[in-house]
Amino acid sequence: MSERRLTGKISSSGIGCLDLPEIDPTIIEGFKALGPDLSSLISDVLDEMGYAKSVGASVLRPIYPGAAIVGRALTLHNIVQDKSPYKGASEKISRLAEIEAHNLAREGDVLVIQGVSGVSNIGGISATIGKRQGEIGAIVDGGVRDVSECRNIDYPMWSRDVTPLTGKWRIQTVQINFPVEIAGVQVMPGDIVIADETGICFVPHAKAQAVLDRAREIHAAESRRQDDIAAGVAVPDLANRAGSFTMPKQD
Repeated sequence: MSERRLTGKISSSGIGCLDLPEIDPTIIEGFKALGPDLSSLISDVLDEMGYAKSVGASVLRPIYPGAAIVGRALTLHNIVQDKSPYKGASEKISRLAEIEAHNLAREGDVLVIQGVSGVSNIGGISATIGKRQGEIGAIVDGGVRDVSECRNIDYPMWSRDVTPLTGKWRIQTVQINFPVEIAGVQVMPGDIVIADETGICFVPHAKAQAVLDRAREIHAAESRRQDDIAAGVAVPDLANRAGSFTMPKQD
């Protein structure tokens, strides 16, 4: 692992790795080039490959319209504190350590938090630090806050809920860059995160190129179908033309 100056906000045993697996930048750009509604396309590919790695935007919602990102997962796990939040507030002791994750971030990373619902796991100041460190957004299975501030700095987040209630005195960070579970989906540090207004997909790092190759094939086939639709091809003919999938024939 490379030499890093850590914040000390979490013990070294709670950090799985300091450096995430490298991703060829052309893979990230390749996904971006496939256009809007990317999560739908990638979800189809993951289905074909047998990976249950998609989460709908009705479960984890983007905090503002038009959000879309493709990047590498930097993972973090929060749990509920066992102490009174009011005692923590009076003593000014926070056990959140997402700032250490920001400290480890590289350009294009996405903070992926297995968090706690009903309280904020990340807010505007933290997002601003993450943005400065190169993060492009966050996926949070839990609460977030400071929507306007995050919008203003172009730091999109997908979350289970939005709340003004701080997590500083209520939750604590226990792990960074270990596997996390997001809405029932396991995410590994270094997986590729694809998120937009439709939902979120997590592409296994080792399968990124294969997923991209298949996505390009499906995208090309769907583009041909769109051309046929625009050209006025009759519905029965559309149904019988080869596309990205095979339609079942009726008896």
